[in-house]
Amino acid sequence: MMEYLTLARVIHVLAVVLWIGGMAMVTTVIIPAVKNMNSPRERMEAFEKIEGRFSLQAKITTFLTALSGFFMLYAMDAWERFLYPQFWWLHAMVLIWLLFTVVLFFLEPFILHGLFKKYAIINPEKTFNFIQRSHWVLLILSLLTILGAVAGSHGWYFF
Repeated sequence: MMEYLTLARVIHVLAVVLWIGGMAMVTTVIIPAVKNMNSPRERMEAFEKIEGRFSLQAKITTFLTALSGFFMLYAMDAWERFLYPQFWWLHAMVLIWLLFTVVLFFLEPFILHGLFKKYAIINPEKTFNFIQRSHWVLLILSLLTILGAVAGSHGWYFF
């Protein structure tokens, strides 16, 4: 069982690095570059093309993150940690994962994609500013969660 637990940890960390690292790239590099394009249609097409490719990576890595994370909780019988405030980072990990899962698998394909197309043409500046702010919020929450998870899993609980 120990080798499966180690493998789950490796998969979990690698998936989070690819998922949140990709999110950081989109937030800090791609969105600002796309915002500087001249035509609103060019911005929309470029953003959709790039974000669409990353969406598949994000879906795969969030799935692997969930699979490995829940396996580790099961293998270590660590469910009771959700009862203690010093393990706040476990709650944060589940909430961040849940938020991204809802956005990636439900909101983006069924609601947000259509809204983006509509508003990117009507008011491109406002649309891309909203996208940039929302990505920054998600990235900051994700990085705080990673900080808490790494510190907490090594015994530093911040209180």
